[in-house]
Amino acid sequence: MTKTPFKQFLFGGDYNPEQWPREVWADDMQILTDVHMNEATINVFSWAQLQPSEETYDFSTLDAIVETLTKHGFNIVLATSTGALPAWLATRYPEVTRTDYEGRHARYGGRHNACPTSPVFRFYGARLAGKLAERYGHLDNVVCWHISNEYGGYCYCDNCAKAFRVWLRQKYGTLDALNAAWYTHFWSHTFYDWEEIVPPNALSDGIGNDHIVLSGMGLDWRRFQSDALLQNLKDEKAAIRQYDPNTPITTNLMGTFKDLDYFRWAKELDIVSWDSYPRFDTPASEVAMRHDLMRGLKGGQPFMLMEQTPSQQNWQPYNATKRPGQMRAMSYQAIAHGADTIQYFQLRQGRGGTEKFHGAIISHADHDETRIIRETRALGEELQKVGTKMMNGRIHAQVGMIFDWDNYWSLEYSSGPSVEMKYVDQLRRYYAAFYKQNIAVDMIPTDLTAAQLGQYAVIVAPVLILIKPGVSEAIHQYVKNGGTFITTYMSGINDEHDNVIMGGYPGPFRDLCGIWAEETDALPPHTAVPVQFGDTQTSGSIVANVSHLEGAEALAAYGGDDFYAGTPAVSVNRYGSGNAYYIGTVLDEKGLDTLVARLITERGLAHFTTPANVELTTRSYAAGYRLHFLVNNGGQSETVDTHQFAGLPTLVGDGPVQDKTTLAPYGVLVIEEQ
Repeated sequence: MTKTPFKQFLFGGDYNPEQWPREVWADDMQILTDVHMNEATINVFSWAQLQPSEETYDFSTLDAIVETLTKHGFNIVLATSTGALPAWLATRYPEVTRTDYEGRHARYGGRHNACPTSPVFRFYGARLAGKLAERYGHLDNVVCWHISNEYGGYCYCDNCAKAFRVWLRQKYGTLDALNAAWYTHFWSHTFYDWEEIVPPNALSDGIGNDHIVLSGMGLDWRRFQSDALLQNLKDEKAAIRQYDPNTPITTNLMGTFKDLDYFRWAKELDIVSWDSYPRFDTPASEVAMRHDLMRGLKGGQPFMLMEQTPSQQNWQPYNATKRPGQMRAMSYQAIAHGADTIQYFQLRQGRGGTEKFHGAIISHADHDETRIIRETRALGEELQKVGTKMMNGRIHAQVGMIFDWDNYWSLEYSSGPSVEMKYVDQLRRYYAAFYKQNIAVDMIPTDLTAAQLGQYAVIVAPVLILIKPGVSEAIHQYVKNGGTFITTYMSGINDEHDNVIMGGYPGPFRDLCGIWAEETDALPPHTAVPVQFGDTQTSGSIVANVSHLEGAEALAAYGGDDFYAGTPAVSVNRYGSGNAYYIGTVLDEKGLDTLVARLITERGLAHFTTPANVELTTRSYAAGYRLHFLVNNGGQSETVDTHQFAGLPTLVGDGPVQDKTTLAPYGVLVIEEQ
């Protein structure tokens, strides 16, 4: 599937009418229709209602909900309800609940509470999904299946231990191969029987949630748990497909969520969907990066913005309300980066439970003229007017940035050199520098061939600590063919089992980058090392590699009076027809700006200058037109030089574009170019 499967732009969100008397439903339909919503995601957490006992199913309430939505012309995203167990299932079959990292077996409660390897859970979850598909899969307005909800969390029970051992046997074949991969001579960890292997939790090899005695074991445990949860999705998917062979299937992902390898998961999804909940202080660039990651999971295919809040969250430390216009701006930012739906959690605010203070379209005020209602109506009018014009666009990025969950896990399992070295933060720094220049970035996996990498002028791979088979070879060929490659400290260090590649850092990139990093200094908190980058005085933090040139040219050197003052902090090496850059320290914003400016000149990267809070993103369409999305992500008016678009019509905006455009706080302009 290469495009969005929907016939219209979906505008709606999570709806839980089962929590309300039926007379309320009619009021909801009137309000939601008035704000031009056309979609509802239902049945997300209704398992206990649908199946009150082991052999009894009751679809009467869901039938009524579906009938009501159908009568009022709503598209339905139908969830399978398996994200939270019913009490009877956990009580009758205690094995279905999880055992946590501390070794405590859970009783009934919460959500995301099922052991993924429990045969009982897998049986009943798949059976429910099949019954739902049999009953509703033929309906024309059921436009997407939503399996479970926000998968996550690990289980450390005996069932998972047994399943882990089976998974390991399939991967390694012999204990000798496993012992070699896990480096088990360390701390007398050699295994002589498969039954000796237990999950790495607080009672065994875990060292807190972030570290482990054998990091190779830890990586395999994360891979296994990700696969085990994915099998739950595959079980339900297969059950649905017995009755409904065509309706697209998804589950809502969570951006840069650590626990699951989303590139593997995306292969099982017909369309990616995700839930975007930035904090009040999350930079717009970081939100954009997460959108781009979700778009990248299926090679640039448009995605669904399954959830965002229209006003405020309830579960963060400080749940600020979105300012007037901010909901619209964030919605258009999502569309600009590849979203072909705008959906919210939730449509009506609940009266009880832990989410009762989570924002909604219809709030506790129960009034049809709140600020949120008015803003939703205005956005709905725009989306309805535009119709399908914004759907199925592609973003043609000049830069590819590698995002990889094995590397995520490897870097953060690393005991050293610094607790401040966090995977997503390191990538965000580089992404933000390109974002500032409005240079589009694709988030890409590690398994692309040299030819696939060749579509990008620049490949950026910060902290690529773990090198899987074939990755170094593809990158070498990409650079040899004329590409530009950028990597950093903490790259090229480990093999796929998380064992160090001998011969000095950056391991297999040493010849490519023309540099050898001998040591890595960890800088104390709130300290920096001076870096002279050409004519620019910048600084580095967190780590500083002590490096020796082996054919590369030094572009920046450390200052100060430490023993490595004068050694290279940034270097570039000519390799074949291309260039490989190596960055030895965590450059500050000025240093990264200097690097990107050099790349703009060297590679002729198309860029566009805007005020700091304004972004420009372009989607291209098969019909031959392009849409330029100009979004003010800040609370102050901003004036943008738009002379290069002067005279073009606006899809969203007030008439043709002028030489200069003033965007109101959180203002949006969508420019159409044929």
